[in-house]
Amino acid sequence: MLFAAVLYAQEGAMDVPEKSGKTYTFLLTGASFASPNNGWFEMGCELLGAKPLNRAVGGEAIANTANRMIEGTLYSKDELEEMDALVIMHVHDRDVFNSSGLKEKYSDYETPFTRDDYAAAFDYVIKRYLTECYNLKFDESSKYYNTLGGKPAVVVLCTDWHDGRVTYNSSVRQLAEKWGFPVVEFDKLIGFSKNTLHPVTGEQISRLFTRDKQEIEGETFGWHPENGQDKYIQRRMGAIFADTMREIFPIE
Repeated sequence: MLFAAVLYAQEGAMDVPEKSGKTYTFLLTGASFASPNNGWFEMGCELLGAKPLNRAVGGEAIANTANRMIEGTLYSKDELEEMDALVIMHVHDRDVFNSSGLKEKYSDYETPFTRDDYAAAFDYVIKRYLTECYNLKFDESSKYYNTLGGKPAVVVLCTDWHDGRVTYNSSVRQLAEKWGFPVVEFDKLIGFSKNTLHPVTGEQISRLFTRDKQEIEGETFGWHPENGQDKYIQRRMGAIFADTMREIFPIE
């Protein structure tokens, strides 16, 4: 990991302005599992010495993120310049990979978005973010002006917090493979699996960490993990997030 971090720093120094000792800035978009009352994102950023920009809103979906980009309310021009990664945790149990409605360019989509096609909305968000980062090379006010590839566009995808949402978890990995994006694998590293029930309760282990429940293909799972930076699941998710980001960025 150390070698990779050094290599990243050496290559980046060729055409990307240095951070000048400043911390990284990560922007998170998502819904109820990512909103600030949870705590994992903020704790993960604290572990990394990074600045968190949490734009997740309970009840929203990836379509809302796309529409906020259109409205210019997801991030400002200054925040686009500052942020080092866009982290996406919209984890509704939908297929976010397969769609016959994908367009070549983000500008080809009809807007605003509805929740009819989650894969198309993900595609829009990704393509628009990559385009906006690249186009900073033409902006004379940007520190990335006249660089070879503009601002490096780092997009990080997340699984659901446990492995019960098979449709989403499997398709988001396909999406990540398509683009070469890293994935925060909460479902893989959370410490339990849907494949084995709790030996005392006889229920899905995710039920131990929630006060509500959801049905997925006949199985009953825990839904929203307890909120707060003192809660076990939030703290574990924060650690998983921080470890993933350390593999991407040269963080000491």
